[in-house]
Amino acid sequence: MNTRINNSVNADMKADLNTTIFGKILRGEIPCQKIYEDDELFAFHDIHPIAEVHFLIIPKKFIPTLADVTADDSALLGKMLSLAPLLAKQQGLIEGFRTAINTGKLGGQDVYHLHIHVFGNRPGANALRAMGALT
Repeated sequence: MNTRINNSVNADMKADLNTTIFGKILRGEIPCQKIYEDDELFAFHDIHPIAEVHFLIIPKKFIPTLADVTADDSALLGKMLSLAPLLAKQQGLIEGFRTAINTGKLGGQDVYHLHIHVFGNRPGANALRAMGALT
């Protein structure tokens, strides 16, 4: 069974379907520590950080998972990825950072609104541990 949202549904209708915590943050129903916003993207600090700095970049367009993107979303994804190093530097991550996109239940995704985790430690702190072999 295909559980993907029909991509022919317009963006306004998709936004109305977004009952996730990120949808509520975007609508101003839940406060957050915002670090960036434009017409397409929103970034804020994670409420459960796993490093000294941990923030999320989300599209305002409701896309449940990375598996739900289409070719039409390529520019948006590129914008999300190119924003990550700019915000990381502004947050003090000048010597490196990690990004992660958890996708689906087995990929560890908890909130079904596409998001990029950006996290790391500032200079002088311990480096993040290497992820190790994934074999």
